[in-house]
Amino acid sequence: MSVSLERVGIRYRGGVDAVRDVSLAVAKGEFVAVLGPSGCGKSTILNAIAGLLDPEATELSGRILIDGAEARTRSRRELNLGYVFQRDALLPWQTIEQNVQVGLAIRGVHERERALRSRELLVMAGLAGFERYYPHQVSGGMRQRAALVRTLAYDPDVILMDEPFGALDAQNRMLLQSELLRIWELTPRTILFVTHDLAEAIVLAQRVVVMSRRPGTVKAVYDIALPYPRDAFALRGASEFVELEATIWNALRDEFRAPVEGGVAPLGPPAGPV
Repeated sequence: MSVSLERVGIRYRGGVDAVRDVSLAVAKGEFVAVLGPSGCGKSTILNAIAGLLDPEATELSGRILIDGAEARTRSRRELNLGYVFQRDALLPWQTIEQNVQVGLAIRGVHERERALRSRELLVMAGLAGFERYYPHQVSGGMRQRAALVRTLAYDPDVILMDEPFGALDAQNRMLLQSELLRIWELTPRTILFVTHDLAEAIVLAQRVVVMSRRPGTVKAVYDIALPYPRDAFALRGASEFVELEATIWNALRDEFRAPVEGGVAPLGPPAGPV
């Protein structure tokens, strides 16, 4: 396994359980999406894998293994993880090309090699011609593509993605889903992708993990047996897609119901992304 969580629990100081008894194994090169209601611990799990939890504010139990070794015993460089956030987090004072090279520069890669690697990735991401533009001069979708290839530039074994397309409009979101699928097929990596959007999870992932509301735990795991390459636009009209969406929503819907005295409030079918 590339990433393994063994009975992981995360508690905030003060007694609030964010995550309880989460076990999950992600194979090398596998694309796994994680779904669940707000506050169920999806992003917290990514932060735990990346070693970004504040030890003064959280208690972590269980084991997180990266390539069979305990993550907490290894340095950031040894873990070789990439992290793509919801906001692109590009440096506004640097060009798109310079932003893509940031990780390489930190690792001491020679300037010429950095330039060759960044140009190759910018072409792959459809950003050729925008190398010398600054982030404020390009669209949100282009900035997010730049953030993705910045992560790919230093060749991480595992990429953690926390709702990377959540801030985009529906059209750009589907464009970026198609772009991510294309890049992943060209350069397969282990990807753990957190999203609120059920359709997005089905379009992208090989498996979809459904989490319960807080304290979050794994409620169900679904294999997405749709062949690659996938078309993020056309796939949504396929009968197999509709069937998967209905099946997973039946497991997910109760986690979005508001608790009320004597039970839960009723909730109808999704009107859009969840």
